[in-house]
Parts: sequence; C-alpha cells; structure tokens
Amino acid sequence: MAETKKTATLSIDGKSYDMPVLTPTAGPEVIDIRKLYAQADVFTYDPGFTSTAACDSSITYIDGDLGELLYRGYPIEQLADKSHHLEVCYLLLYGELPDAAQMRDFENRVTRHTMVHEQMHNFFRGFRRDSHPMATMVGVVGAMSAFYHDSLDINDPWQREVAAIRMIAKLPTIAAMAYKYSIGQPFVYPKNSLSYAGNFLHMCFAVPCEDYVVRPELERAMDRIMMLHADHEQNASTSTVRLAGSSGANPFACIAAGIACLWGPAHGGANQACLEMLREIGSVENIPEAIRRAKDKNDPYRLMGFGHRVYKNFDPRAKV
Repeated sequence: MAETKKTATLSIDGKSYDMPVLTPTAGPEVIDIRKLYAQADVFTYDPGFTSTAACDSSITYIDGDLGELLYRGYPIEQLADKSHHLEVCYLLLYGELPDAAQMRDFENRVTRHTMVHEQMHNFFRGFRRDSHPMATMVGVVGAMSAFYHDSLDINDPWQREVAAIRMIAKLPTIAAMAYKYSIGQPFVYPKNSLSYAGNFLHMCFAVPCEDYVVRPELERAMDRIMMLHADHEQNASTSTVRLAGSSGANPFACIAAGIACLWGPAHGGANQACLEMLREIGSVENIPEAIRRAKDKNDPYRLMGFGHRVYKNFDPRAKV
C-alpha cells in the first residue's frame, strides 16, 4: 500500500480535514482515516466492514464485479488446474510457488506432523456421538493449545511457521476423528505414504478389518475442494482469528475461535446446507426438478452452495 499525493477532504461543521489516499497494487484506492478520531473527534460507521480495509495484505485479491479470485497474484482456476493443495499452502504462507526441493521439504514437514497426541483421543469421548462436528472441532482444536507451548510468540517468524505447519497437518486428522467418532467407528491413524487429500479420505473411510484404496478421482476432487477453500480474503472467520490473535493468544485457541465463526449458516455453514440439499435431491434424475423449483419465484426452495455473494458476475471457483 503506497501513499499518493492525493488527499480526501472531509468537512464537518465548517471545518475541513485532509486524509491521505493510499494506492494498493490491485483494487480500489483507500482513504487513510487512522487519525480521523484524534483530529475531528468522530468515528466512521461501517457495519460488516463493507467499505473498510482492516489490514494491508498481499495474500488474496478478490474482484467481485469481474469474478476474479487471486492467490498471491495467481488466478484460482490456474492453480486448481496445475497445482495441488500443499503447493497452494506453501504459496499462501511464503508468497511464492516452491521449487521441487522446497516442495519436498514442505511436504515432509507437514506429513511428519499429521499425528495428534494420543491423549487427545480422550477429548472426543467427552462429546455425545450426535454432537455437531463443528462443536467437536472447536473443543478439540482449542484443547491443542494445552499441548503446544513452544510456538506462542507470534512476533517470531520461526514460531509462526511451526504453528502454521502443525495446524495444516493436524486439522484433517482432527476432522476425520470427529467424523469417525460420530458414526461409532475406531479412529484411523494418518498414513505417511498417502497424499494430503488421500490421507484425509483414508482417515475418514478406512476401517481396521479391510484395506481401503483411495480412488484417484475422489482424491483429486478433495484436493481441489481444499484449494478452493484455502483462503478468501478478510472473511468472517479470518477476521475472527486475526482479532483473537491480536491479543497474543495461543494460535490454536485463535483457530478454534475462527472455527466457531465458520460454523454459522451465513459463513462455512453454507457448505452444510449444500450437503443437505444434495442428500435431499438424492439422485441424478431428480436434478431437473430441483432446478425447476429453484427458478420458481413462488417456491421457497433454493439451490445452496453455488457462488458467493461477493461475486456480482460469477464465482470463479464455479468453473473448477
């Protein structure tokens, strides 16, 4: 974000206040109002941050009118076609795509952290079997802060990196365990020979009594789903994690707060509504009727999970 020679002038009760205008690499210009309260004794009112930039970020860029979603400058559809999830994680964390050696090192570090402490199995048994999986995730991820005390200094780049890699590695394990617990099956340990997405599917659907072979097309689909959800600018859960993290709290506790926010139907809970809709449709031959009902303005039925309100033209992830 670079300061320009341009200023914006605000007039209140006959007094004028000049505020600098900042220019980003991409997107609209920004009026810097940080000194507005000190100078004019007024606040701005912007519920939902619809016209407010909460931070300076180079991670993700969204243009809702053009239907663009960029991770570090790369269009999401290109990454989904040419890349894979852990490579995208590396891109988001470090700002550049890795070379072959960097990718091998990163994959190895993530793979070696996929197991969770054996004592954490006890936490799951404290929940009812029919608990909402997000309730379980909030509790167990929050409990991880009781196990990891060596990556607490958010001002230390190395400690931030350790915490990030642990979270990337362990969250699929915890999610799979939450699913297994809900259906009364034994937990399945991670398998280092599998890919990130393949390992998640294996932990969800394998059972001790027979071998489970991950289908390549499902593995690729799951990997793409993870890529498409890897980041989406300053959304509600990201903002929640940043707000909790600003106090210097344990990173796992901050992520648990973000998961609690993600739970809501106006955010990540929309994915649950989509799954419930697919279950209701049931089979391919029922799709035309579902679309007909969705187009009928007199029918309250809605298609869930197709696009995001920020995109005024189309959601670029829909292409994928």
